[in-house]
Amino acid sequence: MEALLHYVWQHRQFSPKPLTTTQGEAVEVIDVGLHNTDAGPDFFNAKLRIGAQLWVGNVEIHLRSSDWFRHQHEKEEHYDNVILHVVGEADVEVTTMSGRKLPQLVIEVPQYVTDNYHDLMAEDAYPPCYRLLSSLPLFEVHSWLSALTIERLQQKTERIDRWLTETCFDWERVAFIILSRAFGFGKNTDAFERWASTLDPQHTGKHRDDPQLIEAFFFGQAGLLDSERTPLAQQDAHFAMLQRDYRFLQQKFSLTPISFSEWKFLRLRPQNFPHVRLAQLAALYVSRRFSLAQIRQASSIEAARKSLSFSTLPYWNDRYKFGESATLTAKNKDFSLEFNQEEKPQNHEQKQKICEKAAQQTKEQRKVAPCLSPASQDLLLINAVIPLLFAFGQHHQDASLMDKAVDWLEQLRAERNHVVRMWQEVGIPAEHAADSQALLQLKWQYCDRHDCLRCRFGTRYLQQRKSLQGETPSPKH
Repeated sequence: MEALLHYVWQHRQFSPKPLTTTQGEAVEVIDVGLHNTDAGPDFFNAKLRIGAQLWVGNVEIHLRSSDWFRHQHEKEEHYDNVILHVVGEADVEVTTMSGRKLPQLVIEVPQYVTDNYHDLMAEDAYPPCYRLLSSLPLFEVHSWLSALTIERLQQKTERIDRWLTETCFDWERVAFIILSRAFGFGKNTDAFERWASTLDPQHTGKHRDDPQLIEAFFFGQAGLLDSERTPLAQQDAHFAMLQRDYRFLQQKFSLTPISFSEWKFLRLRPQNFPHVRLAQLAALYVSRRFSLAQIRQASSIEAARKSLSFSTLPYWNDRYKFGESATLTAKNKDFSLEFNQEEKPQNHEQKQKICEKAAQQTKEQRKVAPCLSPASQDLLLINAVIPLLFAFGQHHQDASLMDKAVDWLEQLRAERNHVVRMWQEVGIPAEHAADSQALLQLKWQYCDRHDCLRCRFGTRYLQQRKSLQGETPSPKH
């Protein structure tokens, strides 16, 4: 509840009764100060009138006065310039390191704020603040979504920063790791990231012109060339060839694969099986189309999309796993990909047309295409290409690259997932990918963590003096 006291002080939501210290001196709050989320006093440079004296300094907030001593602030020099101790309960007098007795102010949290706060903390299918959203001005909603979009890009930049440190700022290697993570498409993101980190570009680069050896590298390091784990592949000539090639590579480069158990297969659509995505990554790697340099030089989102174009080996035209074909029928859920003789792809252009056609079919008819659908390309642009562009711009203080990253997000279609659908049901539709990224950030970093006091919607909800229960329609389903 201390965080709620921070909110009440910052937004001046304290009781309308005259404020007085525990010693009976009148308190006038001229400026609450700047909220500090790092070490040190909670609010910097507050401006207060206590009695007849004007003070400028810092404010510290605790649930109880005794928390001052529990945190040992009386021994810390940077708490010596605190001018007021704001508390929910004054149980002791407190002094600074210099021995100065601090004036203390007990603030009461208004009942409506407490009630609204408990609403926000309650578990529900929808954030309780949804009742407020329809009454907010559009510019206020869009302003918060814009801030959340940047916050999400900053969060992804932090992951990129960690890999840059790990790889001695090898941007191209980090770009491949981030792209690989995005190829996990949700369920296998961590496994793809872990797998990519085991690949040394000095090793794979020596065989980049050989699609078969690159597949051996990729599948071998993924732990997917174990005959015992894939019994149906034992009579598969391509599988046997990759096994042989990987044994050679493993001995040559002292390779250690990740565990097969890191991969998730349950309830995956055929096109999202790790085997399919690894085959696609191998084809993309061999094509040399994708690189950070090409992303930076791309003049448009469509130019960037071309960096995700490739053709897999013919083996993957009708498979989603080693030794198994891939048709998906609504009746038996048997996964397989079958081409009519007339539409058997002969070149990259024909494969791309099949991909686009498959992407337009129903779930029951959809094919495991040998290349990426436009929707999959969009997700890779959103989760890999654009964050890399933004991070590079930030590292090199190039605002034009950062602006281009945000502009590209605004040109892409909004993602389609249960989180975006939930926000649409409560009145906040996503107009483009920048919005859908913002709504994901809002749900995962604020709603799910009950961090409503840092959310602009949450703080507005707390300020409602009248219950909104029943005043607005229920979410649309």
